Amino acid sequence: MRGQSSAGGVFAAVDIGASSGRVMLGRVTGGRAGLEKAVSLETVHRFPNGVVELDGGLHWDFDALFEEVLTGLAAAAETAAASGERIASIGIDTWAVDYGLVDPAGALRAQPFSYRDERGRTAVADVHKVLDPARLYATTGLQFLQFNTLYQLATEPELLGVQALLIPDLIAFRLTGQRRTEATNASTTGLFDAVAGEWATEFFKALGLHKNLFPAIIQPGETIGTLLQEVAARTGLPQETTVVAVGSHDTASAVAAVPAQQEDFAYISSGTWSLVGVELDNPVLEETSRLANFTNERGVDGTIRYLRNVGGLWLLSECQRTWAAEGHRQDLAALLESAAALPTGGPQINADDPAFIAPDNMPERIRSAVRAGGAVLPDRPAAVVRCILDSLAAAYARTLARAEELSGKQTSVVHIVGGGSQNRLLCQLTADATGKTVVAGPVEATALGNVLVQARAAGVVTGGLSGLRALGRASVGLESYEPGLVDQSPYGHRPVAPQSPSIN
Repeated sequence: MRGQSSAGGVFAAVDIGASSGRVMLGRVTGGRAGLEKAVSLETVHRFPNGVVELDGGLHWDFDALFEEVLTGLAAAAETAAASGERIASIGIDTWAVDYGLVDPAGALRAQPFSYRDERGRTAVADVHKVLDPARLYATTGLQFLQFNTLYQLATEPELLGVQALLIPDLIAFRLTGQRRTEATNASTTGLFDAVAGEWATEFFKALGLHKNLFPAIIQPGETIGTLLQEVAARTGLPQETTVVAVGSHDTASAVAAVPAQQEDFAYISSGTWSLVGVELDNPVLEETSRLANFTNERGVDGTIRYLRNVGGLWLLSECQRTWAAEGHRQDLAALLESAAALPTGGPQINADDPAFIAPDNMPERIRSAVRAGGAVLPDRPAAVVRCILDSLAAAYARTLARAEELSGKQTSVVHIVGGGSQNRLLCQLTADATGKTVVAGPVEATALGNVLVQARAAGVVTGGLSGLRALGRASVGLESYEPGLVDQSPYGHRPVAPQSPSIN
């Protein structure tokens, strides 16, 4: 029996992305008799996620998603109980901007729309007639994306009598019956004041939205509530189990787990999308920042995630999906090896082009974009993969250089976290393109950041973000990539030894 020491704790992290989700157990151990604290993660349940077509639009099947959450929490409870452990709390993170509308009784009006649906684009012009983009940015500091929450809301036929709950908040509501809006995700809506850290109520009025459309804001580390009786019965968890707000925007949790040893770092949260930026104390709200389309989103402990949303590994996964549907399933490791063997200087695309947002025959859309630029991309999958990764690395380099210029923060190292940190070719190409050392890992940065915030809320660990990051750094294996080594196998990477945390 492992048992649960007062020096440690066990936490459940519900971590859901646009293509898959997982429920993980995070264990904080050590801290006594000379043992350093460390965090271990165990996946107890994985499940697919994706958009579904309903009534002519792209939606999330939230009811099915919530069933998977309950299944995962039941698996977490069973796994913990088998080791004589008790789950202290639950934290939830997902993608941003999307929401569900619930009535006073708590019923969901319809399955939530996906940001990949085109409806937001149709409302942009109407919103900008009421709220000038410069005025919006000066208050919210939010990057313009056609699927931002305020544009989606503008397409809703009727909002009286309902509340909007962002996806992680909607899950928390189904678990606890409590309605809250967590701050890091609120900052992605286009209705959040980046300086005040509260709802920009004047924008609600200008857009004809009632002031209580969203619930009150809660900060990472605060308790949302305890489990409803029916949830406790379904999962086998005690009803007094708390649901704790974490960085519920998955990028906020991922950035909280960036294993930086110094402040002059940049980060790339690499997954379906790539979130590329730096961490600041205050937002950058100047017009030059707006024109560069950078965003100021809240991070854990009131930090600012100054970043730009750029293309991501959605391009690669969609290509794989298309090839598989055509009967040519491609092994990713073999694809990357073949792509690495291709010469540098091949054709590139604009990985940020909105033309790549929706699903459908991604390889042909990429080849078409290359042709439109006056080049030719061979039909071989390896050539398409190399084009994607070269294009992403170039986009990362451009974005980081601009972030440094606009924020005045110079960086010496780039941390790549998330699924993309496993892609050695992408990491090496990023080191070459940026001219900076790249440190890759952790892969499960989002779940790790989720658990770290829960552990601090429970008093199992103490300190600020630097302390949480030190604990995370001591808990995972990292890889380092130096610029200029792309032609050397295996892409010039070397292991980085874990560092001891400075947490009591």
